[in-house]
Amino acid sequence: MLKFNSKNLSKAAAVAMAISLFQNCDSPKESMDEQKSTAPIQIVSLDPGHFHAGLIHKSMYPEVDSTIHVYAPEGEELRDYLKRIAGYNERPENPTAWSIETYTGNDFLQEMIQEKAGNVMVVAGKNDRKIDYILAALENGMNVYADKPLVIDPAGFQKLKTAFEIAGEKKLLFYDIMTERFEISTILQKELSMIPEVFGTIEKGSLDNPAITKESVHHFFKYVSGAPLIRPEWFFDTEIEGSGLVDVTTHLVDLVQWEAFPDVVLDTADVEMLQAELLPTSLDYEQYQQVTGKVPPFEKGETMDVLANGEMNYTLKGVHAKVSVKWAFQAPEGTADTHYSIMRGTKANLIIRQGQEENYKPVLYVKLLEAQEEALMDAISKTLQSKYPGISLTKLENGEFRVDVPESYSVGHEAHFAQVTENYLKFFKAGKMPEWEVPNMLVKYYTTTKAFELAQ
Repeated sequence: MLKFNSKNLSKAAAVAMAISLFQNCDSPKESMDEQKSTAPIQIVSLDPGHFHAGLIHKSMYPEVDSTIHVYAPEGEELRDYLKRIAGYNERPENPTAWSIETYTGNDFLQEMIQEKAGNVMVVAGKNDRKIDYILAALENGMNVYADKPLVIDPAGFQKLKTAFEIAGEKKLLFYDIMTERFEISTILQKELSMIPEVFGTIEKGSLDNPAITKESVHHFFKYVSGAPLIRPEWFFDTEIEGSGLVDVTTHLVDLVQWEAFPDVVLDTADVEMLQAELLPTSLDYEQYQQVTGKVPPFEKGETMDVLANGEMNYTLKGVHAKVSVKWAFQAPEGTADTHYSIMRGTKANLIIRQGQEENYKPVLYVKLLEAQEEALMDAISKTLQSKYPGISLTKLENGEFRVDVPESYSVGHEAHFAQVTENYLKFFKAGKMPEWEVPNMLVKYYTTTKAFELAQ
């Protein structure tokens, strides 16, 4: 059953919980280690305005307490969040067992800080104020698990630097949700790029012919967990949501870094932004009404232009990269969001396509530039099959090789949220992340906000 309390946690209970979970939480790492060994991970969800806030609860986790403490303003966004989790609890197969304690006063942020009912704050919602929520949580000793983007403009990036400094001083775990690292075709693209006998080394590329290209097409109207997605009206206000250069592009910039420079600590000085452009997607009256469920703020016959499309060209350690995101209203019948990616090496090109021929599922292809077919066969059979059992190669008539992957690996975007969360929990239990994660998060948001600044 889904328990919904407007404000039923007593002050005494809140204080007791805060003492048990947060006593000395600003002290050095040994106190955090003690908490992890004696108390469950308790999630606090702050102002869950984006459906991603609910998706992390599509699965249960042994390390996480089943009660979620929610602090948010009353309204449709909160009701949608609660409905989504209720749906997970009530589904016939593998139902979850989340219980929710909810505070809905206008002072929800102050109440979250005062009660400290959990040790990990989850935030997914309005992007213009997200960094302020994050700073408040970190300053008060709470770890943070945040949906992208963390910031949407250069001023936000300056706050982000402060946030990571606070997290480091207080030994808190601050992490963003990068689901695309768990997509199997991207994983295999990265794996093959790290085998010199197959890929060689990454090309430097040029502005006209980048070494790495990542493009994605998304749609405003779609189905999530089997139901039509109703987007909040602020989603179409780029002052709140962020523009096409700082939102979905976060994933693509992250993949450029993660694949081209695996485990390398990057610096903002490694980035040179060359070109950046913003373009609108127009919504008509009926489309706006369908996707928001609201009366549009414009007349019939008029349209709303949303600066949701962005393209940037930049170099990272001298390697040319191009990142592009486009939005349409709704995918044609039988189609879906699409992704295209190419990594150009001195011996091979690694290409991900997700079109009609691939049944709109991402598929990795290898185009050899030299006579190293045997090396590719060995890479699959002797190296990668042990890590990813069942993968194989098919040689196509055009000379390319298709990497065939068992259906069990194609879990879908929604399932990736559980995979990222399990990764976060692993870091939480260890008390640390890989050395490159924090500096590379900073480089990622420097790149997106620098592109936005240039396009402006």
